[in-house]
Amino acid sequence: MTRRYFGTDGIRGQSNLFPMTPDLAMRVGIAVGTIFRRGHHRHRVVIGKDTRLSGYMLENALVAGFTAAGLDVFLLGPIPTPAVAMLTRSLRADIGVMISASHNPFADNGIKLFGPDGYKLSDEIEAQIEGLLDQDLYSQLAKAEDIGRAKRVDGDIYRYIEFVKRTLPRDVTLNGLRIAIDCANGAAYKVAPAALWELGAEVVTIGNTPNGVNINLECGSTHPSALQKKVHEIRADIGIALDGDADRVIIVDENGAIVDGDQLMAVIAESWANDGTLKGGGIVATVMSNLGLERFLGDKGMSLARTKVGDRYVVEHMRQNNFNVGGEQSGHIVLSDFGTTGDGLVAALQVLSAVKRTGKTVSEICHRFDPVPQLLRNVRISGGKPLEDTRVLQAIADAESELSRNGRLVIRPSGTEPLIRVMAEGDDRSQIERIVNDLIGVISQAKVAA
Repeated sequence: MTRRYFGTDGIRGQSNLFPMTPDLAMRVGIAVGTIFRRGHHRHRVVIGKDTRLSGYMLENALVAGFTAAGLDVFLLGPIPTPAVAMLTRSLRADIGVMISASHNPFADNGIKLFGPDGYKLSDEIEAQIEGLLDQDLYSQLAKAEDIGRAKRVDGDIYRYIEFVKRTLPRDVTLNGLRIAIDCANGAAYKVAPAALWELGAEVVTIGNTPNGVNINLECGSTHPSALQKKVHEIRADIGIALDGDADRVIIVDENGAIVDGDQLMAVIAESWANDGTLKGGGIVATVMSNLGLERFLGDKGMSLARTKVGDRYVVEHMRQNNFNVGGEQSGHIVLSDFGTTGDGLVAALQVLSAVKRTGKTVSEICHRFDPVPQLLRNVRISGGKPLEDTRVLQAIADAESELSRNGRLVIRPSGTEPLIRVMAEGDDRSQIERIVNDLIGVISQAKVAA
């Protein structure tokens, strides 16, 4: 069926515009509650959120839907997405919900859903939810005596802090490290600095004064320049930049250079391979990861399995093929030995472990390969299907043929925004720039014609 509501990472859009309205959020609560209402026990849902102003509105709407469907609701308040996944299992909940639009501006918001096992829902279950959302849901409401209860849960962020600390090897502390961390004015503004300090680091924090509208605003993993400046200012050993819901991370080394998710996955894979703990013989990444990562892994006797974009597709492949390291170039790093979804803070700790054990600097540890020149550009669309245009298809075929021996081409619609993403990579930068610019022009013309 056509997906009307769900994208690559739950339901997402601009607040108070379809589909991010309180009415739909309430209907999501009823529909999801109906599907996960199995057996006669008291059913439970945990709801976390980031720091967006619209989170209050959507939280209350979801509570109305879930309680109307007969589920009890535990409200966690601002807390990272991976904490919601962890607490869904820890609290033996039937469903977990994170209200967040991740790295998007504050005006956007989203609803991410986790099953009782802490994993994001499958396409099949999302299809079931889609099927219910446009139906008459009154018949699914609980009887008056079965309406659910809702309460705020204090202190569960400390469960997550303790969990995060336990992912660092026992023989490693962060004593002697000066760490600058940018919490993006988002969900990790309390937990991340606390966990690092409790592990022994000297911590300097920015992006920890959320006001409802400054999440991801010129800060965090998508705008690391503020962190680069802070690293230079305090002479930090490392900078850690999280995004709004803390499921992704970007590192800044002691020289102020940015380290992306591909390099971080290479660091963790090599470290775990040396320890004998890497599973699957390699890692799982998406089609967007750099060709340089693939070549580096190959030289080390490891493989790179690629999936379509979206961390849940990475997780699905990891589960099916027994990998324990996967992620995305954007900084979603999934370490299945510790969690069921991307966790920026846990991934950063694995990098810090390698730094402490080797005694090397972050710049030495985190430059595992020279990236192949890669260029990504977006074309904003408002309708039509330009990727089905015959001229676009021919241009794509020509570009793929030209790059077949020394590069790659990835063209895809965004799962979270009205964009078409055009990415090319190869050993010849000028060739890559020409190919991407030509394709952007063809797609733009087709969009106008449509």
